[in-house]
Amino acid sequence: MAQLSERGGYFDTDNLISNEKSYLHVIPALRDGGVTGGAYIGVGPDQNFSYIAQVRPAIAFIVDIRRDNLLLHLLFKALFSISQTRAEYLGLLFGRPAPANVEEWRRADLDRLIAYIEGATPAAAATTALRRRVDATIRTFGVPLSAEDFEIIDRFHRTFIDAGMPLKFETTGRAPQRYYPTYRELLVETDRQGRRWNFLASEDDFQFVRSLERRDLIIPVVGDLGGPSALAAIAKVMTDRGDRLSAFYASNVEFYLFGDSKWERFIDNLDRLPRTGKSVVIRSVFGGYVLPQSAPGYSSTSLTQSVDELLDKFARGQYQSYNDLMLLSR
Repeated sequence: MAQLSERGGYFDTDNLISNEKSYLHVIPALRDGGVTGGAYIGVGPDQNFSYIAQVRPAIAFIVDIRRDNLLLHLLFKALFSISQTRAEYLGLLFGRPAPANVEEWRRADLDRLIAYIEGATPAAAATTALRRRVDATIRTFGVPLSAEDFEIIDRFHRTFIDAGMPLKFETTGRAPQRYYPTYRELLVETDRQGRRWNFLASEDDFQFVRSLERRDLIIPVVGDLGGPSALAAIAKVMTDRGDRLSAFYASNVEFYLFGDSKWERFIDNLDRLPRTGKSVVIRSVFGGYVLPQSAPGYSSTSLTQSVDELLDKFARGQYQSYNDLMLLSR
């Protein structure tokens, strides 16, 4: 983390959970395209785990301009460290007691897990003990953290505990928007054929993500996708390891990169990453764009694009604006 990270920046969201209800619509395209193994790169909170569970990379990097996102992923890492099953993980995340006979819950479907969490109540004394246990676990990771860092992690965790399953993405100074999905809605979301792909829908998927976390192979990094060093440093690590990019989840960060005149630098950074003909960018689109991948009732559209195609069209001067990128990525 120290070797790869850049200087942090500001973004006006807490981003504890995603606001992209369509995030699982791309899973069939990833599977059909043979996007698997290698190195995964993504931004933001735990929607990455659902992509990681399907791509099954050898290593993953979570790159975000906000240092707060790194701290959030240390919280997630601690919860993976002290959980044996999905039921325990969800219970610890929301400060609810683990169910009795937790091993029997390995086969439980997602609806049963959700019902258990929603039916349980956090207790103040148990929350205090849990927070001490989580912080003690984080201290074993060897990451230098300040008292302020631990205060932020504590605030994040208590937000999950206090809000429960109705937790929503928030923007600074503005109430959650009506169309933002709750954590519960993100859990039960499906692809367009009605299949659930959240990493907590399957014990096997959860255990794969947990195995990477416990081997320090999901690495949170402070970095700007259009920045000077983070992605370049990740490219070197990938080259040294012999890994090739499988999927790069960019969310809707490209919209902001165009606004800050940094998108071309992002393309340069992307071009440095070792890749194959199957490497893809996963992006989320807001703002009323009607694309073939758009679904009725969704405020976001999630889609994939071949990295080779993206770089080729850029080299031919076809992307002069974000609007071009949307219209030519259909």
